[in-house]
Amino acid sequence: MQFMLLFSRQGKLRLQKWYVPLSDKEKKKITRELVQTVLARKPKMCSFLEWRDLKIVYKRYASLYFCCAIEDQDNELITLEIIHRYVELLDKYFGSVCELDIIFNFEKAYFILDEFLLGGEAQETSKKNVLKAIEQADLLQEPT
Repeated sequence: MQFMLLFSRQGKLRLQKWYVPLSDKEKKKITRELVQTVLARKPKMCSFLEWRDLKIVYKRYASLYFCCAIEDQDNELITLEIIHRYVELLDKYFGSVCELDIIFNFEKAYFILDEFLLGGEAQETSKKNVLKAIEQADLLQEPT
Protein backbone atom coordinates (compact mmCIF):
# COMPACT_ATOMS: atom_id res chain seq x y z
CA MET A 1 0.00 0.00 0.00
CA GLN A 2 1.27 3.45 -0.91
CA PHE A 3 -1.01 5.50 1.32
CA MET A 4 -4.36 5.62 3.09
CA LEU A 5 -6.63 8.66 3.25
CA LEU A 6 -9.78 9.21 5.27
CA PHE A 7 -11.96 12.11 4.22
CA SER A 8 -15.51 13.32 4.72
CA ARG A 9 -18.27 13.71 2.14
CA GLN A 10 -17.43 17.43 2.14
CA GLY A 11 -13.86 16.64 1.10
CA LYS A 12 -12.23 17.41 4.48
CA LEU A 13 -9.18 15.25 5.13
CA ARG A 14 -9.51 13.49 8.50
CA LEU A 15 -6.54 11.12 8.49
CA GLN A 16 -3.64 10.41 6.15
CA LYS A 17 -0.93 7.79 6.32
CA TRP A 18 1.82 7.71 3.71
CA TYR A 19 4.02 4.66 3.20
CA VAL A 20 6.12 6.18 0.41
CA PRO A 21 8.35 9.25 0.68
CA LEU A 22 6.77 12.24 -1.06
CA SER A 23 7.11 15.99 -0.65
CA ASP A 24 4.34 17.87 1.16
CA LYS A 25 3.47 19.63 -2.09
CA GLU A 26 3.05 16.29 -3.91
CA LYS A 27 0.99 14.86 -1.03
CA LYS A 28 -1.37 17.85 -1.14
CA LYS A 29 -1.72 17.58 -4.90
CA ILE A 30 -2.46 13.84 -4.74
CA THR A 31 -4.93 14.32 -1.88
CA ARG A 32 -6.79 17.13 -3.65
CA GLU A 33 -6.97 15.18 -6.91
CA LEU A 34 -8.10 11.92 -5.31
CA VAL A 35 -10.70 13.48 -3.05
CA GLN A 36 -12.27 15.21 -6.06
CA THR A 37 -12.16 12.03 -8.14
CA VAL A 38 -13.70 9.78 -5.48
CA LEU A 39 -16.38 12.29 -4.43
CA ALA A 40 -17.42 12.76 -8.07
CA ARG A 41 -18.18 9.04 -8.46
CA LYS A 42 -21.74 7.78 -8.12
CA PRO A 43 -22.60 5.48 -5.16
CA LYS A 44 -23.36 2.48 -7.40
CA MET A 45 -19.99 2.66 -9.17
CA CYS A 46 -17.18 0.20 -8.52
CA SER A 47 -14.92 0.92 -5.53
CA PHE A 48 -11.79 0.33 -7.61
CA LEU A 49 -10.30 2.74 -10.10
CA GLU A 50 -7.08 3.11 -11.99
CA TRP A 51 -5.33 6.39 -11.28
CA ARG A 52 -1.92 7.32 -12.65
CA ASP A 53 0.10 4.11 -12.31
CA LEU A 54 -1.76 3.00 -9.16
CA LYS A 55 -5.03 1.34 -8.27
CA ILE A 56 -7.30 3.20 -5.90
CA VAL A 57 -9.54 1.19 -3.58
CA TYR A 58 -12.10 3.11 -1.56
CA LYS A 59 -15.13 2.43 0.58
CA ARG A 60 -17.62 4.77 2.18
CA TYR A 61 -18.73 4.11 5.74
CA ALA A 62 -21.37 6.58 6.97
CA SER A 63 -19.91 10.05 6.30
CA LEU A 64 -16.29 8.93 5.81
CA TYR A 65 -14.45 7.64 2.77
CA PHE A 66 -11.55 5.27 3.37
CA CYS A 67 -9.25 5.41 0.36
CA CYS A 68 -6.09 3.38 -0.31
CA ALA A 69 -3.61 3.46 -3.17
CA ILE A 70 -2.00 0.17 -4.11
CA GLU A 71 0.39 -0.91 -6.81
CA ASP A 72 -0.88 -2.30 -10.08
CA GLN A 73 -0.13 -5.95 -9.23
CA ASP A 74 -1.68 -5.82 -5.72
CA ASN A 75 -5.05 -7.41 -4.96
CA GLU A 76 -7.97 -4.97 -4.68
CA LEU A 77 -10.12 -7.35 -2.64
CA ILE A 78 -7.45 -7.79 0.02
CA THR A 79 -7.15 -4.01 0.22
CA LEU A 80 -10.93 -3.73 0.60
CA GLU A 81 -10.70 -6.30 3.41
CA ILE A 82 -7.91 -4.26 5.07
CA ILE A 83 -10.13 -1.15 4.96
CA HIS A 84 -13.02 -3.12 6.42
CA ARG A 85 -10.83 -4.60 9.17
CA TYR A 86 -9.60 -1.11 10.11
CA VAL A 87 -13.20 0.13 10.32
CA GLU A 88 -14.10 -2.86 12.49
CA LEU A 89 -11.18 -2.08 14.81
CA LEU A 90 -12.26 1.57 15.07
CA ASP A 91 -15.83 0.42 15.70
CA LYS A 92 -14.78 -1.95 18.47
CA TYR A 93 -12.56 0.63 20.14
CA PHE A 94 -14.88 3.63 19.92
CA GLY A 95 -18.16 1.71 20.03
CA SER A 96 -19.78 2.58 16.71
CA VAL A 97 -17.17 4.97 15.36
CA CYS A 98 -18.19 8.25 13.76
CA GLU A 99 -16.38 11.12 12.09
CA LEU A 100 -16.17 13.05 15.38
CA ASP A 101 -14.31 10.15 17.03
CA ILE A 102 -11.65 10.43 14.33
CA ILE A 103 -11.50 14.24 14.63
CA PHE A 104 -11.20 14.38 18.42
CA ASN A 105 -9.16 11.19 18.88
CA PHE A 106 -6.97 11.27 15.80
CA GLU A 107 -3.91 10.10 17.78
CA LYS A 108 -5.79 6.95 18.77
CA ALA A 109 -7.00 6.41 15.19
CA TYR A 110 -3.38 6.63 13.99
CA PHE A 111 -2.25 4.32 16.80
CA ILE A 112 -4.86 1.69 15.85
CA LEU A 113 -3.78 1.97 12.21
CA ASP A 114 -0.11 1.55 13.20
CA GLU A 115 -0.92 -1.51 15.31
CA PHE A 116 -2.72 -3.01 12.33
CA LEU A 117 -0.57 -1.90 9.37
CA LEU A 118 3.20 -1.66 9.24
CA GLY A 119 4.87 -0.16 6.20
CA GLY A 120 1.66 -0.42 4.23
CA GLU A 121 1.15 -4.14 4.91
CA ALA A 122 -1.05 -5.88 7.44
CA GLN A 123 1.12 -6.82 10.39
CA GLU A 124 -1.63 -8.33 12.54
CA THR A 125 -4.79 -9.90 11.15
CA SER A 126 -6.36 -10.79 14.48
CA LYS A 127 -8.72 -8.08 15.71
CA LYS A 128 -8.45 -9.51 19.21
CA ASN A 129 -4.64 -9.16 19.25
CA VAL A 130 -4.73 -5.61 17.90
CA LEU A 131 -7.36 -4.56 20.45
CA LYS A 132 -5.36 -6.21 23.24
CA ALA A 133 -2.26 -4.22 22.25
CA ILE A 134 -4.30 -1.00 22.18
CA GLU A 135 -5.82 -1.82 25.56
CA GLN A 136 -2.34 -2.37 27.05
CA ALA A 137 -1.11 0.92 25.60
CA ASP A 138 -4.15 2.67 27.10
CA LEU A 139 -3.32 1.23 30.52
CA LEU A 140 0.22 2.63 30.25
CA GLN A 141 -1.08 6.10 29.37
CA GLU A 142 -3.70 6.42 32.11
CA PRO A 143 -2.52 8.34 35.16
CA THR A 144 -2.47 6.37 38.43
